[in-house]
Amino acid sequence: MDAQLADERRRRVAGDDAAVVDDGHAMGVLGGGHGTAAHFYVTPDVDLIMSTFSKSFASIGGFIAGEYDVIDYIKHHARSLIFSASIPPANTATALAVLEVMRAEPERFVRLDENAKFMRQGFKALGFDTGNSVTPIIPIIIGDDERTFLTWRLLFENGVFVNPVISPATSPGRQLLRTSYMATHTRPQLEKVLDIFEGVGKQVGLI
Repeated sequence: MDAQLADERRRRVAGDDAAVVDDGHAMGVLGGGHGTAAHFYVTPDVDLIMSTFSKSFASIGGFIAGEYDVIDYIKHHARSLIFSASIPPANTATALAVLEVMRAEPERFVRLDENAKFMRQGFKALGFDTGNSVTPIIPIIIGDDERTFLTWRLLFENGVFVNPVISPATSPGRQLLRTSYMATHTRPQLEKVLDIFEGVGKQVGLI
């Protein structure tokens, strides 16, 4: 990194203008796996990027990346570091192994994007409300608690697992089911999910 850019980042972080991205759901997913900043081509403008290992890294813990001086300060002043233990070696090894897979097999990001687009188009064609989702985490917006849990249960009984999300995790009136997709999902699997969603959606009056 050029010295002038590094100095500018330090000034922003020291003041009130630091650009921080919490990339828990996008790391390993968007931007060819590099995250939200890379997806929007603004990585040089971001001072700190943090993410969890509990999503696409299939582990626990997380990381924060930035200028050495800033990270050194965080290491010695953040309560979450001072009053906690390191993650277990097995989880560290898992995160490192996943990172190597991400680097060595970029085709997985292509398949993941294709699967997400297929499901978004499928849900919209059936008449479901997916909001403004552009990621492999696709919401099915329902709007009330009872119908959200009823739909969740019927899907589960038919072999599809999703996450129900109600207030305060989402705004009242935007209760939803969160569906998530992987690069390893096959087209027949995804088609079966859409078929089950269609049947359940009609049963509860969503479509």
